[in-house]
Amino acid sequence: MANSAQAAKRARQAVERRSRNMSARSKLRSAISRASHAIDSGDAEQAAAAYEQARPVIDSMVGKGIIHANKAARHKSRLNKRLQALTAD
Repeated sequence: MANSAQAAKRARQAVERRSRNMSARSKLRSAISRASHAIDSGDAEQAAAAYEQARPVIDSMVGKGIIHANKAARHKSRLNKRLQALTAD
């Protein structure tokens, strides 16, 4: 329980931010998962489209501070590497 009006407001803000961050993190994970499943399916066109949709989502999460820039780069690099391996075959 908050002991001051300031602490009560900060607690309310924390709840709002947590809700927003959880939603954004879920959107990120879903985009990465869709791209990964599309690559696993073996359809190069569908996989490329899913990767192109996931890339801006990953980048926007860096801008919002949800994930670190290096983590975003790692996700994009690994997805792209798998996509390139699929199209090389």
